[in-house]
Amino acid sequence: MDLKLKDKVVVVTGGAKGIGKGIALALAAEGAIPVIVGRKQGDNEKVRSEIVAAGGQAFCVEAELTQPEECERAIADALARFGRIDGLVNNAGVNDSVGLENGSYQQFMDSLHKSLIHYYLLAHHALPALKKSKGSIVNIGSKTADTGQGGTSAYAAANGGRNALTREWAVELLKYGIRVNAVIVAECYTPLYDRWIKTLPNPQDMLKKITDRIPLGQRMTTASEIADTVAFLLSERSSHTTGQLVYVDGGYVHLDRAID
Repeated sequence: MDLKLKDKVVVVTGGAKGIGKGIALALAAEGAIPVIVGRKQGDNEKVRSEIVAAGGQAFCVEAELTQPEECERAIADALARFGRIDGLVNNAGVNDSVGLENGSYQQFMDSLHKSLIHYYLLAHHALPALKKSKGSIVNIGSKTADTGQGGTSAYAAANGGRNALTREWAVELLKYGIRVNAVIVAECYTPLYDRWIKTLPNPQDMLKKITDRIPLGQRMTTASEIADTVAFLLSERSSHTTGQLVYVDGGYVHLDRAID
């Protein structure tokens, strides 16, 4: 299926690592031009080089998205380079374990800046360009907003906010023909996930315990599976889909994990 994304300019935050990298690669493979936004230009450039080597195009923007002025500049840099934005993927964030019992006001607020505030700011600054292109927004979310996890109040709150903003923006932007959806991730194996699992006692046993609870195939979701869904939601092939939270999770959230 041709997603008709050729030469579409799509801003992807956190596009140098993990799920974000997968999204950038998938978009480039469809002929789109991902604008890879990340805090380390060296990491951004590695992904751009990989895309160029495969015959695609990409552009890099170094930005620390916890800083509001950097969010504005990231969009300005993309517009200065291309003069248009056709899509925005809000993906950057981190599960930083700021809990209720073991957290503080400042840690909670800092965590929201890492995982939620820039979702609003990137969309706010990109909106004039998205109006012109009748573009699309995809927010990446986490199961923690649905299931809870324990010890991660700020990240769970951020993801609840992501879900709410997805539905709110879908309503607000109807009149501009801008569609807004979210892809919700449960257990996706990324380099960050790999580093986390290795901090636990008996990491291989813990990994098996987690994957055994994933109903479809008892395996982790891959970054490319998330990325393919994002590409579809950005494309006109999903032209009548908006305000949706799409769970790409092997049934983790909504199916009974006691299924034999």
